[in-house]
Amino acid sequence: MSEIKENMLQRFLKYVAFDTESNDDTNTVPTTPGQMVFARFLKEELEAMGLEEVVLDDKGYLYATLPSNSTRKLPVVGFIAHLDTSPDMSGKNVKPRVVEYAGGDIVLDDKAGIVLSAKDFPEVADYVGHSLVVTDGHTLLGADDKAGVAEIISAIAYLQAHPEIEHGKVRIAFNPDEEIGRGAHNFNVPLFGCDWAYTVDGSAEGEIEFENFNAGSANFKIQGRNVHPGYAKGKMLNALRVATAIVDAVPAAESPECTEGYEGFFHLMSISGGVDSAELSYIIRDHDRGLFERRMAFMSRVADEMNVRYGAGTVALELKEQYRNMREQVEPKMYIIELAKSAMEKAGVKPVVKPIRGGTDGAQLSFMGLPCPNLFAGGINFHSRYEFVSLNVMENAVKTIVNIASSVKDL
Repeated sequence: MSEIKENMLQRFLKYVAFDTESNDDTNTVPTTPGQMVFARFLKEELEAMGLEEVVLDDKGYLYATLPSNSTRKLPVVGFIAHLDTSPDMSGKNVKPRVVEYAGGDIVLDDKAGIVLSAKDFPEVADYVGHSLVVTDGHTLLGADDKAGVAEIISAIAYLQAHPEIEHGKVRIAFNPDEEIGRGAHNFNVPLFGCDWAYTVDGSAEGEIEFENFNAGSANFKIQGRNVHPGYAKGKMLNALRVATAIVDAVPAAESPECTEGYEGFFHLMSISGGVDSAELSYIIRDHDRGLFERRMAFMSRVADEMNVRYGAGTVALELKEQYRNMREQVEPKMYIIELAKSAMEKAGVKPVVKPIRGGTDGAQLSFMGLPCPNLFAGGINFHSRYEFVSLNVMENAVKTIVNIASSVKDL
């Protein structure tokens, strides 16, 4: 095992031991105390490494600097990862182990019958010959995004150990609550002080993402009228039937399970209620701004049609725009994408430019004045008990970060 890989692995194994699930039901920042515990640990580690301008604020945002070793004034580049793990699966008492993968199924827990099946997850075949970190199948792994944290810090350590590699000032940051969409809300862009940055939060090797969905939400509140069902004729208005009429009006073929690539969708998140009242929650996504706006307008028409059909005031709709496609902010500075491509190629990695079918802190940061595309971190099957990460890919992520930092002078 190479020096980079061994040091990176030890960091990663320490980091996944921290329980850092975020929680959308709380209003604290960070939303869970474990994230601040992890941030304090990292602060001490960065200080022990001798980094400068190490700042941990009261909201769990951690910033640090590797000073320039160049005699020239160079642009300041940043690298960002998030502290939290998804609340979709427990991140407590993670039990990671390294598997030298030779193919076939990976048994995570024999007694419980939990298996990472090559049939169900055919992408695992791409990792034959790799060293994979997996769990015991009872928690997620936390590679999203503790792999990114480990890679960034390992890259900084490598640059420190190799002063012959010229680089400008490098800023790093770790933030809470990305998984619930709040990661950039309290990010101090002026304090970070970068010309541009990269989140290291992608998945498979070579991914470069600078296009994400335009995102919105639609919340339908339905007021029915409940009377005794035995005497309901001409009187009852069943809110649940109105809810099913709304679902029927939204194209089923434009749902997440029927779309891919640049195709947008309407995603029904929840239905609740009874005869008297009900509520439906949708999220709306599209990479194309015009199509996104048409999707939002379509939901307004659905609400209007329901009020015509069932009576004025039956349906109230709350539409919200959540975030926008960062492409419009990154596109004027495409040299930062070309720089990442070149850095990957130097590391022996084939760049794969693809749209994000989701959101990212980088999208919000880009609209806050910090162009911020996303780079691969290596994790696969995020948010699940079947999550794994390749140490080989993580090592290439470290090399990519080093290559970016040392290539800024070429711009």
